[in-house]
Formats: sequence, structure tokens, C-alpha cells
Amino acid sequence: MTDAAALGLPSIDLDQLRPIDGSALAGPGAPTHPPRILVLYGSIRERSYSRLLSEEAGRLLRWFGCEVRTFDPRGLPLPDGAEPDHPKVKELRDLADWSEGMVWVSPERHGAMTGIMKTQIDWIPLALGAKRPTQGKTLAVMEVSGGSQSFNAVNQMRILGRWMRMVTIPNQSSVPKAFLEFDEAGRMKPSALYNRVVDVCEELVKFTWLVRGRSDYLTDRYSERVESAEQLATRVNQRTL
Repeated sequence: MTDAAALGLPSIDLDQLRPIDGSALAGPGAPTHPPRILVLYGSIRERSYSRLLSEEAGRLLRWFGCEVRTFDPRGLPLPDGAEPDHPKVKELRDLADWSEGMVWVSPERHGAMTGIMKTQIDWIPLALGAKRPTQGKTLAVMEVSGGSQSFNAVNQMRILGRWMRMVTIPNQSSVPKAFLEFDEAGRMKPSALYNRVVDVCEELVKFTWLVRGRSDYLTDRYSERVESAEQLATRVNQRTL
């Protein structure tokens, strides 16, 4: 946890910004290292409000005791436009495998998440051999928009999070008229919208402490056990023929 003053916003109520007791949330034998969070954002503009919002989230997550890494989407090819060993694809997949939770931040464009955001998600497969880069991991979703408040992008990302078998937390953030919510230095101004970002980050960290170490049990499925048993029986029968 870093010094709260490093957040640099006068709206932070230091009496109410409280550390998270991971040991109280984690089960016996659960990992004790700082939660590992990957942040993705969906714009490559020079002044990208989704990137600025992702940076605010990263600062807060570090204060809450997380190890945070952010993927830069510049140079990432379109899905199926390159081989999986492309350097940017490999970087993204390695980060997804490393992470225990994620934050997805997208602008809303034409009533939807951006293609840049979707491209990043599409490059993360449901399975890589025996590894499942997203299953059982936590997810928080946020969006920025240029006009009035909307929830199209976060709703879409929730659908994707469910499809990727992630534990998407209940809270979310939508920042309307984002050009009014950040100062010239790129820091988010004090507001109820900023307070919601704090809420989302706090909740993500709590859920990550709760879930990690238990995700294998939580995602153990009857249908998959049946399939595995059938495959094992087939291999045994083949060996005895």
C-alpha cells in the first residue's frame, strides 16, 4: 500500500479510504502475495480518457495493495491477423495468465465498446492447452463517454466477462462527458463519479482476495467431470484392446 497522498486528489477522505484486510477475506492456505491485476483500456488517442481512467484505477489498486500491470494496445494486430507468437499477442496472453483479476476500461463509440477493446479481449482465449487465462478470475468494468451517461459499453463487457467465465463484480463505473472530468494534467477531478471509481477498485480487490485460491473449486463443473471421466474410460479401453 502506498501513501494515500500519492493519489493527489483533495477529494480523498483519508478517514474513509481504508486498507483492505486480505487475510480476513482469504481462506486458509490461500495465497498471501499482493493481488495481481491486469488493466486494459480501449483507445490509442494521445489524450485517451479511457487510458486516463485506467491510470486512476491503477493508482487506487496499488494503494489497496495490488500489483498492477497495464497493457498498451498500440501495435496489437486484429484477431486472426497474426500468429499467436506475435510479440504483442504473446505479451497480452502472458499478462492474462499472470493476472488474478482484471479491469476493462472502454470508451463508448457508436453505442458500444471500441474495436480496440474488443480486439484485446478476442486475443485472450478461453483455454491455452491446460491453462484457462480468464476462468475464475475477477473483473471490473468501466467506461467513458463524450455525451450523457450511458451503460452500453459496460453492459457489453459484462456479457464478455461472463462468456470468459470471469467473476464480474456487481459495481461498475460510467463517466459521462469525460472531457469535463479530467484536468490538464490528466488527473480525474473530485466528484461523485470519482468516488464511484474508488468504490469499484475497492470492491474488485475484496472479491479478488475472496476468490483466488478458491477459483478451482468454484469453477469445478459436473459436465466437465463427466466429460473427463468419459475420456479417461476411452483411453483405458483403447489400451486394453
